[in-house]
Amino acid sequence: MSELDFSSLAGALPYLFKTGMALTLSITALSAIMGIALGTLLAIMRLSPLRIFSVPAGIYVNVMRSIPLLLVIFWFYFLVPYIGAWIVGADRPIKVGAFRSAVVSFTLFEAAYFCEIMRTGIQSISRGQVSAGVALGLNYRQIMTNIVLPQAARNMLPSLFTRIIILFQDTSLVYVLSLTDFLGAASKIGQRDGRLTEMYLFVAAVYLIICFSASRLVKLLEKRVQVVR
Repeated sequence: MSELDFSSLAGALPYLFKTGMALTLSITALSAIMGIALGTLLAIMRLSPLRIFSVPAGIYVNVMRSIPLLLVIFWFYFLVPYIGAWIVGADRPIKVGAFRSAVVSFTLFEAAYFCEIMRTGIQSISRGQVSAGVALGLNYRQIMTNIVLPQAARNMLPSLFTRIIILFQDTSLVYVLSLTDFLGAASKIGQRDGRLTEMYLFVAAVYLIICFSASRLVKLLEKRVQVVR
C-alpha cells in the first residue's frame, strides 16, 4: 500500500466526472427511460389474452434474459450495420455509432427485465378493480392507463430503481465500444500516468458510494410503499 500514489488524481477529477461520469449517467438515463417504456409495452403484451401479442413478447423476454449483455452490445454494434445495409440495399454498412449502439443495446436488454417488473406490478392489482372498470364501460387501454398502471407504479418503484442501479453498474461494459465512460476515463488516465491501480481503486470507491447510497434510498422508498399499502 505504501507504493500507491494518488497525487495525480486531483488533476484528473474534471476529466473523470465531466467526461466519464457524464457519459455514464447519460447512457443510464436514456436507457432507463426507453427501457421502461418498452418494458411497459412488453408487459401489456404478455398479459394480453391474445396469443398474437403474448407469445412474441414472451419469446423476446426469455431470449433477452438468457444471453449475456455483452453479446447484445457486440451484436448490435457489429451486425446491425450490415443487416441495415442489406435491408435498404446499401453498398456499405450503415453507420450506427458507438453511443447510439450502447443506448439501444442497453434499452433492448433492460426492457426484458423492466417487463417482468411491470408484469408483476400489474398482476398485484386486484382483479376486482379491473372488473369495476369493465362495468363502467372502459376499454382495455383505458383500464390499464387510468386504473391499473397508476396503482401498479407505486408497487413497482423499489424494483425499478434497483434495476436502474444495476443498469448504472453495467454501463461500464461500453469500454468494448471504446467509449469514454467513467471507467474508461479512469483507465486512460491510469495508463497515461502509470497509475492504473490507483485509478481503479478510486473508481471502485465512487461506484460503491453511489450504489450503496442509492440502495439505501430504495430501502427507504420500499418502507414508505409498504406503509401506504
